[in-house]
Amino acid sequence: MTLGQMPSDAAPAVLYAVHGAVAVATLNRPLSLNSFSRQMHHDLWAALDRAEADPAVRALVITGAGRGFCAGADLSEFDFTPGPDQRKRADPGPLIEQAFNPTARRLLALRMPTVAAVNGVAAGAGASLAMTCDLAIAAPEASFIQAFSKIGLVPDAGGSWLLVQKVGLARAMGLALTGDRLSAAQAHDWGMVWALAADPLAAALALASRLAAMPTRALVATRHLLHGSITRSLDQQLDEERDQQSALGQTDDYFEGVTAFLEKRPAAFKGA
Repeated sequence: MTLGQMPSDAAPAVLYAVHGAVAVATLNRPLSLNSFSRQMHHDLWAALDRAEADPAVRALVITGAGRGFCAGADLSEFDFTPGPDQRKRADPGPLIEQAFNPTARRLLALRMPTVAAVNGVAAGAGASLAMTCDLAIAAPEASFIQAFSKIGLVPDAGGSWLLVQKVGLARAMGLALTGDRLSAAQAHDWGMVWALAADPLAAALALASRLAAMPTRALVATRHLLHGSITRSLDQQLDEERDQQSALGQTDDYFEGVTAFLEKRPAAFKGA
């Protein structure tokens, strides 16, 4: 069950709600297991815009309505009608460039930490979406499927990069080539998800609320530092750590954190 769940795909493609300092974006095409239509991308971007523009929001949760998290791309939006230019019309490249890549980039650049509440199957780009979030909490019955090889394609929406980071090259290769289903328990053991919970949305809200009370800029800087480490040498990473620390050393939260530590009291971070 998700917050504000609606019963049909005729409803808005993404629902938005705010709970304290946490925004919740619910993918809301339950009849199609929340597969991504172009409209869903646009509605998700609008939700991200609302979260970014609200200074009271300091963490974001993404979940799915109904029994699935996200089944990837809605293949019915690809034009396979026989006739002239069929291959051009069915080409997934433009949709990836216009929709999936901007979604991944927006999430990775968001000014706040993100948590995926994976309530059911996360397939194809849906698995990529869950991995794009900083942390993921999955229901025990959830599953992750690299479905691309089953239709003659490759992982997209950042999946080919994120999967290697999450589970390592050997496991990523096995999952991507076979397209085998990965259970939530195995995904947890392999490091794809942070935790399992019978109610992943409630657990994600609790975790996001905890993150929202922390120094937001430091959390986001940590995201960029860790993701970027794969392309940097150790020497470059040392320089990047120095630069990030210097920048964060100018923030109010840094001074509050150190002062609270010295005074032996809880810190009251403001995300500034």
